[in-house]
Amino acid sequence: MIPFELLSPETGHPLRPDTPHSLADASNGARWPVVDGIPYLRTNRIELIEGVLARLDSGDADEALALLLADQDDWWNGPPADPDDLLRLVRERDTATLRDAVRLLGWGRVGDYFLHRWSDPTFLAGLALLEAHWNEPRCVFEFACGIGHYLRELRRRGCKVAGADVVFAKLWVARHWVTGREAQLVCFDAGSPHWPIPGAPADLVICNDAFYFLDDKAGVLECLRQNAGDDGWLAVSHIHNSDRPGFSAGRAVSADEIDELFPDGFVYDDDELTGALVEARAPAPRKAGDLRDAEAFSVVAGPGMRPAPRSVVDGLTLPREGTLLSLNPLYRRDRTGMFRIVWPSERYEAEYAVRVTYPLRSPGPERLDWIGPSDAEAVTRVRTREFVDLPERW
Repeated sequence: MIPFELLSPETGHPLRPDTPHSLADASNGARWPVVDGIPYLRTNRIELIEGVLARLDSGDADEALALLLADQDDWWNGPPADPDDLLRLVRERDTATLRDAVRLLGWGRVGDYFLHRWSDPTFLAGLALLEAHWNEPRCVFEFACGIGHYLRELRRRGCKVAGADVVFAKLWVARHWVTGREAQLVCFDAGSPHWPIPGAPADLVICNDAFYFLDDKAGVLECLRQNAGDDGWLAVSHIHNSDRPGFSAGRAVSADEIDELFPDGFVYDDDELTGALVEARAPAPRKAGDLRDAEAFSVVAGPGMRPAPRSVVDGLTLPREGTLLSLNPLYRRDRTGMFRIVWPSERYEAEYAVRVTYPLRSPGPERLDWIGPSDAEAVTRVRTREFVDLPERW
């Protein structure tokens, strides 16, 4: 476990357990729920917190959990989840698949992205960024970690991992289907009056496909730098470029703003990182001003980063040897016996089809025993994510 102290997001005072399912602020007596080991520290959810604590105190943990699973971020514009579906998921969490969880949570197109993120170019660019500057970090903190795709990869490489997100349900899904219980998880909003985990002793702090959502980017970045400390480094990937139209909500940034926010950073075009992974080479950083046409930026910064990127040939970008891989689940068998890509939605196709690394048709098979990079016949198919390493209960 990473030894960081939780503070109240309202007062900045330390939080201490007062029951097995809650934390308390000794300065004012305020209580915060903890469900499945995940503290819920959102500051603008007073009625929700009171309702959850009341159910926890009365022993109705399933009802309390269902209330938290219905909570969403302020960008969400989809319909609310069905309360009966949430209770069903709570009851069936030990047998349900990740696909079941996404469906019962009512995540819609967001669920499509989570289910297939293991092969999307955004995720691969982030992996390549980490591997190019890898320096054997021991403790990693991911801000806006979603359902834990990166935490899963980092934990399996021996790192102690912690993650935070504004949506409790994403963290809960991470706990049960993706990261396991070894990951420390906490739910809080970046706009809280106080950062709940200041000075966390992390060697590496990461944020992927979320930085552009933040209102106070400079303020949050300063908090993340404090989490990394004097010797750690930051990897902030897939930051949408405000000079390019995109598909996601949020507040994109310009190349000039990247320069201002990361004066010590190595800046990359996301497409360059994905290309480096597929081609097993070192990615080339550029000046931010030279990337005004990039769809998205990725940056590493801080004193602990490598002085120059190395070739993306092993480590995070390839599965561990001996892993049984699955044919990318985007493939469906056609009448000829071949497999072809079937997009989960028109939006997904519009966003990713021109950037994906895997072929649109595959001969299969449906499973592949991965023996490592020495398997010359398979390595390209694994690099391109024609085959992927999915969670056990995908």
